[in-house]
Amino acid sequence: MIDTKEIRNHIAASRAAFEEQLAALVELPTVSMDPERRGEMDRCAALAQQLLAEAGARVDIIETGGNPMVVGRVTRDPSFPTVTIYNHLDVQPAEAAEWRTPPFKFTRDGDRYFARGSTDDKGPALAALYGARLALKTDARVNIQFLWELEEEIGSPNFGRGLASAIAGAPAAGRPPFTTESVVVSDTIWTAAGRPSIPYGLRGLLGFTVTLQTGAKDVHSGTTGGAARNPIAEVAALIAECHDARTGRVKIPGFYADVRKVTAAERKGFARAGFSARRFKAAHELSSLRPFRDDLAVMESLMAQPTFEVHGIVGGYTGPGIKTIVPHRATAKLSTRLVPDQRPAAVLKLIKAFVKKRLPDARVVHEGSLSPYLAPLGGPYNAAGVVAMRETFGKEPGFTREGGSIGAVLTMRKVLRAPVIFLGLSLPEHGYHAVNENFDWGQASGGIEMFCRYFHQIAALKRRPAGGH
Repeated sequence: MIDTKEIRNHIAASRAAFEEQLAALVELPTVSMDPERRGEMDRCAALAQQLLAEAGARVDIIETGGNPMVVGRVTRDPSFPTVTIYNHLDVQPAEAAEWRTPPFKFTRDGDRYFARGSTDDKGPALAALYGARLALKTDARVNIQFLWELEEEIGSPNFGRGLASAIAGAPAAGRPPFTTESVVVSDTIWTAAGRPSIPYGLRGLLGFTVTLQTGAKDVHSGTTGGAARNPIAEVAALIAECHDARTGRVKIPGFYADVRKVTAAERKGFARAGFSARRFKAAHELSSLRPFRDDLAVMESLMAQPTFEVHGIVGGYTGPGIKTIVPHRATAKLSTRLVPDQRPAAVLKLIKAFVKKRLPDARVVHEGSLSPYLAPLGGPYNAAGVVAMRETFGKEPGFTREGGSIGAVLTMRKVLRAPVIFLGLSLPEHGYHAVNENFDWGQASGGIEMFCRYFHQIAALKRRPAGGH
């Protein structure tokens, strides 16, 4: 039995150490898409090794062919259930001029912590670690493992290789093979503050570019305008043909053919999450949204419907004033978020055929893709998460889907053959991938307690039939 007052006092006493260690993590600019940051990646792996070792874990840094992976194990008794915590320690880039505080400097403002990586995903990773430490301290009969990677923000291209190495073990070095009965991920977002949620699915991602070149150089619009093709205008027209920018509806034939419909039970779980379009707009500093009939329809558009997004158009003159030229080349940077049962390869084939028919001399280049993920709704591990969240935060969590993608999840589900559960801590206002990213002590301290309770719930599963997902 967990003594709530005792563990909350313990968590409060750990705050200074938590903040010191979070500062050490976020002040390493682990931008995985920047090849010049390899030194920071290695330093972060070393720091992660130290943090896990201090928690009593046996720690290995595994080379993946890319950035390293850190694997920690606390094995108390082979008869206890084993649960693995997944997090990532790499981050998105940050332009210092856009931030109110230096992005790679830990800044505390009351209960809020500002820095790149504070909520995505170093803060939640540290909260899960502290929760694991507290569970072990309170004698949870469970073995706990950690998978911390440094390539999630670039699609986890080498995660599978690193995981395979961990699974194989290294007998000569005394490293046993890596196995687990379940995985928990603390890299997801609630729908709103005070409204805990447990996602059971992720959207996939297909990134691609469309490039059109109509000449060898930019030319004078006075001497060529009217006769010369304008590739920026033609690419913009193509984008307009691909989707309705006002509603977001994709107009490519066959795009929605494989989209799995949302069930009544899923809608009920969505509704329990307490989503509000008004709060959503405020959290993301959006002045308006596309037209929807109600809050639930907005929520479905974020979690259970595919998208077509324009990230940028490159070409022509972008300096001060107007340079009267006709550009010779334009590139659109595009992506689609995919939902079950859409397959990235099939959707890319549809897109290429659509572009070929309308703009035959344009070139479509596949930049990368991740498949969508959907787990069964319910089961004992999700039930354990419900109890842990309810007892910690005082509210029944909703069951939602995550609008983003986590490439490692698909790999873990396939390779480890273990259920993957999502117990994230981030809030919309924390600013995933945005300027002024932040985390807060309320979510961190609640997360520590929640994970402690979750591990105790997992331990209890061993004493009753688990079954199912």
